[in-house]
Parts: sequence; C-alpha cells; structure tokens
Amino acid sequence: MRLGVLDVGSNTVHLLVVDAHPGARPLPAYSHKAELRLAELLDVRGTIGRVGIDRLVGTVADAMRVAEDKGVEDVLAFATSAVREAANGEEVLSRVERETGVRLTVLSGADEARLTFLAVRRWFGWSAGRLLVLDIGGGSLEVAFGMDEYPDAAVSLPLGAGRLTGSWLPADPPAADDVRALRKHVRAEIARAVPDFARHGRADHAVGTSKTFRQLARIGGAARSADGLYMQRTLRRDVLEDWVPRLAAMTAGKRAELPGVSEGRARQLLAGALVAEGAMDLFEIDELEICPWALREGVILRKLDVMVGEVAGAARDQAVEERRGAARA
Repeated sequence: MRLGVLDVGSNTVHLLVVDAHPGARPLPAYSHKAELRLAELLDVRGTIGRVGIDRLVGTVADAMRVAEDKGVEDVLAFATSAVREAANGEEVLSRVERETGVRLTVLSGADEARLTFLAVRRWFGWSAGRLLVLDIGGGSLEVAFGMDEYPDAAVSLPLGAGRLTGSWLPADPPAADDVRALRKHVRAEIARAVPDFARHGRADHAVGTSKTFRQLARIGGAARSADGLYMQRTLRRDVLEDWVPRLAAMTAGKRAELPGVSEGRARQLLAGALVAEGAMDLFEIDELEICPWALREGVILRKLDVMVGEVAGAARDQAVEERRGAARA
C-alpha cells in the first residue's frame, strides 16, 4: 500500500510517500517538504504567532493535496518538539485540524528517540549489537541505547540546532563569547544524561541520523547523497573537532558554499556541530556511522507492525470460528 508520513518538525514540514508492505522494506516514492522553522517562530511567551500558524495550516493543506495526487491511502501525521513545547500547542493543533482535517499526533521526546531507534535497528540488523543512536533535530537531541528493537534507555534533550541558533547565536558570524557559552551549555546538558546510559555498558555501534549529521559527514569527506542510499558514510570526531572552529569563523553564506550544506540549514550548522561534537566526546564515540533511516521510517515501520498484528488477529479469529463451526456440524 502507499503510505504518507507527514512530519511537522521544528525546521521543516516533510511529507514522505512510501510504498510499504508488511515484511518488506519501505520504498520511497516521493518527497515533499517546506521549511517553516517553527522553532524560530516562537515568541517571548513561547507561543507560535498567527503568521506561523497561518503558514503551518497552508503547508499542511498543500502536503495533503500532494498526498492525494500521489495516490496515498493513509497519512500518518505527527508533530515534534516545536508544537509539543509551544505554549499554544493545543490551539495550533485545533486550527490545523479544523482547516485541513488533519489531526496531528504530538510525539513525546522519548517516543521520538524510540521510533528513531527502531528505524536504525531495522536498517543495521541484529548483527550491529548494542546500538547508541544520536539524532539532532531542529528543536531537540534524541539519544537512545539498546540491544533490542525497544531501547533500554532513551532521552530527548532541548538541544536542537534551530533552537540553539535562535537563542544563543544571534550574530552572523557568531561572536566568540557566544560560541563558548553555547559550547558550555551543550556539554552540561549532555553530561547530565550520560550516567543513565553508562550503566548499560558500551555500545558496539554508534549511529547518527538527521540532516545535521549528514551535512557534517559530507563536509568531513563522506560520499554525496547522489552516490546512493547504501553507501557507507561516517563521521569521525577528530574531523568534526577540526571543523568546529572553521564553521564558527564563517558566515552563514560561506557555510552554504560547503559541499552538502543547504542554504536553509547553513545558519544552524555551527550549533548542530557543537551538539554533535559534545555528544561524541561525552559518550566517548570516536566514529559514528550515518543511517539514512530515522523518525519518519520508524513511524512507518511501527504502522506496519500494527498491520501485521491486525492481520494475525483476524486470521486467529477466523480459525476459531471455523473450528466452532466444524464442532457444531
């Protein structure tokens, strides 16, 4: 069947259309996205203003028209940290539903981490052993660790690249004192979470997902996206440490000229790099592998798992009825 996943994130609203069947890998069919940067539209009261809501409603409506055009049978629509943490989040959700018919499910930070972990586990398989998964979004950093498909530890920290850029790095290029202050803040936040993971032992495989990690890996020498989904891409900590001061000295315009860096994400790249560097250092990761699957794929996989359960349940019910019928006969 053809499924759509509508992800209202802190940076973008992204509709991913896939052909998905239980027992098979989801095959991407179409991608439609619009950059809203909701995390940067929060006012001093923590609310999304009228302009931001108007833009969100229009973008969701556009995405649903695209889904219909592409023959999507079911749309799984969800929102993450920007809507979750907005003081007027319920108002935003109500208006989106009233004007588009789409009821957005608001994922908790822990659910984001768990679903991303599921996607990474399915991508690498059981042979990857104990996984440590890092995902830097626009509003938050998700970390998850475990051996199975459900992680043993999962946490969401308010360390998204968009959020931090708006709050800590107002100048372009950023002031050196602001960069140092943000670095200190990032590492203090991550350090508080490390003990919850350390008690589970060391990971066999460290993985990074998200646009931020893909861009950092690309400027560090990883293969282009055009080289294919199955190319191995890695990010080394020593390479990242070399790039951080260089990124700090650049304007957003100069960062956008780097390989793999989009103009819309260039301003956030330094904050994302500081989070990635801090996480890799504090979790003692020398190198992590980039996974092309993340939250959206996790949502799809969970939906397919539910479908399998429903089919199996229906088959059991039918078998019971057939046995009862045979007994009565």
